[in-house]
This record gives sequence, C-alpha cells and structure tokens, in this order.
Amino acid sequence: MMSTPETATEATAPEAAPAPSLGADAPAPLPSLIGLDRDKLGAALDAIGVRGSDRRMRVNQLWHWIYLRGATDFAEMTNVSKHLRADLAAAYSLARPEIVMEQVSQDGTRKWLLRFPADHPGERPHDIETVYIPESDRGTLCVSSQVGCTLNCSFCHTGTQRLVRNLTAAEIVAQVMVARDRLGDYPGRDRATGPGLPTEGDRLVTNIVFMGMGEPLYAYDSVKEAIETLSDGDGLGLGKRRITVSTSGVVPEIERLGAEVGPMLAISLHAVRDKLRDELVPINKKYPIAELMEACRTYPAASNAKRITFEYVMLKGVNDSPADARALVKLLEGVPAKINLIPFNPWPGTQYECSDWETIERFSDIVFRAGYASPVRTPRGRDILAACGQLKSESEKLSARERLALRAMMAQDE
Repeated sequence: MMSTPETATEATAPEAAPAPSLGADAPAPLPSLIGLDRDKLGAALDAIGVRGSDRRMRVNQLWHWIYLRGATDFAEMTNVSKHLRADLAAAYSLARPEIVMEQVSQDGTRKWLLRFPADHPGERPHDIETVYIPESDRGTLCVSSQVGCTLNCSFCHTGTQRLVRNLTAAEIVAQVMVARDRLGDYPGRDRATGPGLPTEGDRLVTNIVFMGMGEPLYAYDSVKEAIETLSDGDGLGLGKRRITVSTSGVVPEIERLGAEVGPMLAISLHAVRDKLRDELVPINKKYPIAELMEACRTYPAASNAKRITFEYVMLKGVNDSPADARALVKLLEGVPAKINLIPFNPWPGTQYECSDWETIERFSDIVFRAGYASPVRTPRGRDILAACGQLKSESEKLSARERLALRAMMAQDE
C-alpha cells in the first residue's frame, strides 16, 4: 500500500469503536476477543471458569454475536446470561484496532490506517493499511498480512518499509471487522452511503484479497487461521472462492496453501524472464520462474473454474513489449490462468513510469487472442494513494486457427 496524502474525505458510516489512546500511567487495555478463532474463544472462556459442556455452547454464542452480528459491547448479547456478560466484560473487550485515519476517494474507494498496540512497553505501536474497493455488484477488501515487507520489490512502495513482524490471525480478521463496522455491513445496521458503493446484494464486503502490506506466505500460519475464521459459514461467511491469496512466489508454501487451505491463488509475476524478474521481484533469485510455474501447475486448488490469477504491472519500456506479451502466453501454457494487467501507479521516489494506454491495449490484445482473460485494472483511489481495484472484461477464446497463428509468431521470438 502507499503512503497517506495530505487531503482526505470523511466516510459517511456508523462510528466504529477504536481502541483508546493510553497515557503513560493508564492501565493496560483488556485483551480483545475480536479476530479469535473458536479454539481461542474457548480458551478465553476457560480462563474465566466456563468449562465442560457449557463452553461449546458459549463459544457458539460468542461466535454469532461477534462475527455474524458485529457486536461492539457484551451487553448486546441478549441470549447470554447477565452473570456471564459481566464476567466477560471484566476480563475482555470487543475493541477493534484504532483507526488513525480514514480516507474516501471520489470513486468510493476507502482506505484505513489502522494501529495495533506495541508488542512491549516503550515500543512504538504498529500501523498497517487496509483498502476497500467497491463495485456495483461487489466490494473487495484488501488486507495486510505483515507490518512492512521484506521482499523489496523495486516497483512497490511497501517494499521501502522494513519488515517489523507478521500480523496475527486475529489482527488480519480485525481488519475485516473494522471495514464492516465502518460500512454498516451487519444485519440491522445502517449501511454506509456514498458514491461507488455496491447497489446489488445484501453485503458490502463480498471478497477478501491478501494484497496489502507484506508477503502472505511468509505469514502462513496467521493467514491460514484467518481464512478459516473468515470462511466459517456461521460467522463472516466469506467462502474460499471469494478469498484470494497473492504471493510473490514463496514456492514451498504454494502447494501447502492449496492442500491445507484452498483459497484462490494470485501470483505477482511482472516479468517473464529471470534476469528482469530478479530485479523487479528479488525473491525470484531464490525461487526462479521455472520453479514458480511448476508450483502453479500442481497447485491443488487450481482448475478451469478456479483459475490462478497472474498479476503483471505495466512498466514503460521495461516489460511491456509485444515480445513480452507473447512470452507470457507461452509461459502460462498448461496453467488454468487469467492475467490482470496493472497500470503502474507512481509513488514518490520511484524510478518507473506507467506504460501508455496504447501499449497496454496492445499487450492485452495479444494475451486475449491467445485465449486468456486479460482484464486491465482501472486505477482506483488514486486521489488517496490507494490505487487498487480492477475493471473486469469478459472474453471469448479464439479459434484454433487464430491460436496456431499466434504460436507461430511466438516461435519467431525464441
């Protein structure tokens, strides 16, 4: 994600319940139950004396109120006894992360700068960004998995921030809770209003993408646990086909992700030759393109119905030639895939420029004619430096004759 600009527009949404700022002598805040999975909720109940057969029922009650209803106070839990509500309130809270800043783009994109408490007394708290990208029929939330990043991709602003630590599963889920709070995306809440918000369906947050700060597969355990909580049908209910994990290519964890979790997979590819990808995505030096593509071909959750998305940022004069497009098509042979072409969004200090629109269209046309869907992300939230989102395009595959002609053209590039 990118840094915060000087101007912002306030959202029209119900007030959230951010954690209070603490003075030097203030008591430590109570631990929050927000983001915990069923096992951890059970442990929290056990710690206040709720044990045995009663505990499972109470876990289900908490789960319902926290994740389905979005409760912000234990007093809302009307089917929980007053005695237990008092015990819960004495030991725990339902606090969300502190919202340091909220910005709303002219196109409806929303960005939240969220703050998590420091790990130890005297240390600085940790800030991360979460972005909501609305469309008419859906709303996608882009969540972070780490504070900072260790990959140092040369075109990515997050790569300029040092890695501090992985987020916990609870902190990942809490980002979703904040977004739903601010959007009023719970039964009985007043839904947010404003330009660009979904007008179809019952929910405003319909999809989750792990494309924020950090490399999700370097925070594998947290991401796995978070997805299990997010996809639980009795709570947040976001099916795994609506959850996408984007990786720069941590090859050993890709198969594990597919076998153990099974979300949609996206690959930050950005180059078709190792020499260039070594520069753009330095993890390529450890896991080169051939190894990455083999992991994609054997990804357990991939199929024609669950295609792998390959992300390709368009950099002027760097990776945007017709030869690059044809090499990309050849590289993807045998992989159920679609390609997202991403116009580069500049940030202060970058060495790159975005390809011109004619070049992007030409690149997209080559990929399209090879039979691959090739939507081009339309810049979203640029006025708040949260550029994300995409304009989906439907395509039809070419005839076999046209595809053979294209293969002949590609052979000339070898």
